[in-house]
Amino acid sequence: MEIKDNISVLHLLKVMVEKDASDLYLMAGAPPGFRVSGSLKRAGNQILDTVSVERIAASLMSEKQKVTFANEMEMNLSTAYPGVGRFRVNIYRQRNSIGLVIRQIKTEIASIDDLGLPDIFKDISMSTRGLVLMVGGTGSGKSTSLAAMIDWRNSNQAGHIITIEDPIEYMHKHKMCFVSQREVGTDTTSFHAALKNTLRQAPDVILLGEIRDREVMEHALAFAETGHLAMATLHANNANQAVERIINFFPEEAHPQVYMNLSLNLRAIMSQRLVKTVDGGRAVVIEVLMNTPRIADLILKGDLGGIKEAMEAGEQYGMVTFDQALLKLWHDGVIDEVEALRNSDSPNNLRFKMKMTKLEGSENINKKDAAEQILQAGGDGVSGGSTLEI
Repeated sequence: MEIKDNISVLHLLKVMVEKDASDLYLMAGAPPGFRVSGSLKRAGNQILDTVSVERIAASLMSEKQKVTFANEMEMNLSTAYPGVGRFRVNIYRQRNSIGLVIRQIKTEIASIDDLGLPDIFKDISMSTRGLVLMVGGTGSGKSTSLAAMIDWRNSNQAGHIITIEDPIEYMHKHKMCFVSQREVGTDTTSFHAALKNTLRQAPDVILLGEIRDREVMEHALAFAETGHLAMATLHANNANQAVERIINFFPEEAHPQVYMNLSLNLRAIMSQRLVKTVDGGRAVVIEVLMNTPRIADLILKGDLGGIKEAMEAGEQYGMVTFDQALLKLWHDGVIDEVEALRNSDSPNNLRFKMKMTKLEGSENINKKDAAEQILQAGGDGVSGGSTLEI
């Protein structure tokens, strides 16, 4: 990637869109960096100096935001350039200078089908009440998937949808629903102030953005308990870890009550990761936990260790674990074995299932016979056999 000597933020954003980069990194002492298909690429050899980065940051902030940044040394904002696109910006201080990470926001909201998400996402979107969490790491596409779910609801059922975001990422049109989108710092003084007044706005669906602390978690559970569909993102690796994070927002003496509230009001937890495909692209891997009576009972008892097994047996309810999803992608030739194992929650168990699948496919034998052959060969994939370096 070649960057002109006279760097402007508009030029950088145009290059970002042209290369379909998800993120742009700007910091003093290094050239601009673009993340393309999950890989970080440097743009030429021109090193950004402190003045250039500060100038770019200043061009993105309003006068009020500049004052806030000077006091807090952190700033989240969204910006749009006609004919170019919409972007989410994080500005921060590092090594006594300014750094920026700019994320491209697709102006068109992709549909659930376009994203390759399972149909159960449509059913979850149409729920009358309950807590719905989308979890995953940074850059895993959580916000994109939630936007698709909101758009499905907006297209198929009348009501009032309220989103509270910092900043707004996707702009939703009024379709069958009225959609109120509130941006922290622009439409409300704070995230918590917006939450306290949400129920007075007669919502049917509430999108809370990211749950970062106990107070937001309490509001999410209260919204679900009072008959609303509350949707949010959470940083966690999988459904099990998401439940653990929720519980750990609260002091230990409150855990029994939280387990009860969660067992009664949770609707679903969807987890997603992006994996590299054999053709150099990326594919989304989805895990789905539905709050069936069995799952609710496990949560009520605090038996989080039993959730994964219940999910594996809950295909008829739309549930799937990461390892089940990875096994299918590998079996279909979308990803290779190394990538599947690298992203697995239980690599040894997944390796064992892969070996069984290979034996069943090549020798047309049943699962019991396949397992016996693996054990006889000493490659059970659980406690013995060769180790795959990944």
